[in-house]
Amino acid sequence: MQVMQLRIFDSMNDLSDFASDLIISAITVKDNLLLCTATGNSTTETYKKLVNKKDRFSCENLRIIKLDEWGGVPAEHPMTCETYLQEKLLRPLQVKPANYFALNSNAPDPEQECSRIEHILKSQGPVDLCILGIGLNGHVAFNEPADFLIPHCHKASLSPSSLNHPMVRETGVVPKYGLTLGMANILHASKIMLLISGKSKASITAALMQKKIDTHLPASFLWLHPDVLCLCDKDAMGI
Repeated sequence: MQVMQLRIFDSMNDLSDFASDLIISAITVKDNLLLCTATGNSTTETYKKLVNKKDRFSCENLRIIKLDEWGGVPAEHPMTCETYLQEKLLRPLQVKPANYFALNSNAPDPEQECSRIEHILKSQGPVDLCILGIGLNGHVAFNEPADFLIPHCHKASLSPSSLNHPMVRETGVVPKYGLTLGMANILHASKIMLLISGKSKASITAALMQKKIDTHLPASFLWLHPDVLCLCDKDAMGI
């Protein structure tokens, strides 16, 4: 069984270029790839490069499932993960609406919405490639540090660290909760790519590299997966 593989890059630009090539390779190998997409600073440059290289691959049958979402916020609000993905990935790649599966940020019944996504994962999954980032407190998606983790798609209480995320801070809108795939959903993916960049992530990256599984560092559970590639820039590694 493999453990997490680590690749270190001189810059976010180099990391993103490599990551986008890996995504293209996965799409090319499997025509109807199910790609799980995170949002945030660590993924933005990768998605930009992927779009710039769209003449190298076909998105005709590409399927995308959204990793998580801010809850209690209208889907069209600029801060939502929905807006981010539509602008940076879905519309530029012309992904078919029928091939996109997303948590509704403002669903009338959040628990029922999570059940809906669970059913979609059962019928469409497992995820072939899951793109992840890591929070400053070690969260993955909205699987926040806690005494226990919820395995499947769920409504999550947001930590102060998550509520201080730039997507929240820059808009002044405070989400009521998070909606997220659970750690079991993530760990069932065939392959996981974890992107970590920036000096602000150096401390949590160092903690992750201790290889100790801890519910108070949810990203540490990725050490249990047989095929995880962690891509870090030198800033995130503190070098």
